[in-house]
This record gives sequence, C-alpha cells and structure tokens, in this order.
Amino acid sequence: MYSCAVSTVHVLLGLLASRPRHGYELKREHDTRFPAAKPLPYGQVYATLGRLERDGLVLVDGTEQDSGPERTRYAITERGAHALGRWLAQVEEPAPYLGGTMQTKIVLALLTRRSAEPYLRAQREAHLTRMRELTARKSDPGAPMADVLAADYAILHLDADLRWMETTMNRLNDLRAEVGA
Repeated sequence: MYSCAVSTVHVLLGLLASRPRHGYELKREHDTRFPAAKPLPYGQVYATLGRLERDGLVLVDGTEQDSGPERTRYAITERGAHALGRWLAQVEEPAPYLGGTMQTKIVLALLTRRSAEPYLRAQREAHLTRMRELTARKSDPGAPMADVLAADYAILHLDADLRWMETTMNRLNDLRAEVGA
C-alpha cells in the first residue's frame, strides 16, 4: 500500500513528536527544515492543528505568552504518534520527482528518533519492482513506440531516485547529527 504524498498533517505530527510546540514555532521549524517546500501559511498551520485536535491526534498542552500574544502549545497524542509511524513506514508509489516526499520522510523519521534505513530499503524495493514492470512493458515486441519512450523516461528517473537513495543511505549519520537525532 502506498502513502499519500507529504501532507501538512504528517509534517506537523512529525515536528510535534519531539516536543510540544505552538503554531508559530511549527511554521518556523517547517520552513527551516524543509527549505525546498513552499512556506506554510500561518492560517494553514492553525487550521490543521484544529483538525488534528478534533481528531484526537494532538492536544492542547498549555499556553505561553512572551511579549506578544498568548500562544497555544500543542502536543502529539499516542494516537497521533501511531498515525505518524504508519505514514513514515509507507513507501511511495515510484514515480518521477518523488525526492521531496522521500526526503521529508527521512528527516521526520530522524527527528522522531526512528531509523530511516527500513523506509529507504522498502522504497528501494518498490522502485526496483516498478522498473521491472516498465522494462517488461517496453520489451513487448508489439509495444507502441510512445509507450516505450514513456517507459524509458520513467525508468531513467527511477534510476536517479535509486542513486539518490544510495547516496542518502551513505549520508544518514551526517544527517542524523545535523537534525540532532
């Protein structure tokens, strides 16, 4: 079973897994940890936190007030931690341009003190399976040239993902140290 792509729900749960935070801090952490992603609008952060609280995945852990307005601090619940764990374990459907989702899952796994290696191994296997399917499709003597070219395109992108996964596996210790896990 494949997961849905990166969602604000999963990112916020992953950021809350290490400690309770308020919405402003979650937005800032997201924008810092995932610079290639579109910055999160504050409204989206707070709307998502409201849905997460409604669904029992987070709870209000208190309020804080510095020199500015009062800020509500949220904490992940056990149910939220289980939902995050399920999402982190699900491999992505092998497709071109998947790197952002894979990178997000790896960083969040490390931030939540999980191992990224099992996910990378499972994702690698999913990519290899998809490459075998595409190779079989393009090897069919009756395959239209448009299908062969589309399969070639996908295979080459999947191969690039595989090389990226291998490089990432070799750099996990450095990434782990960088995210403070």
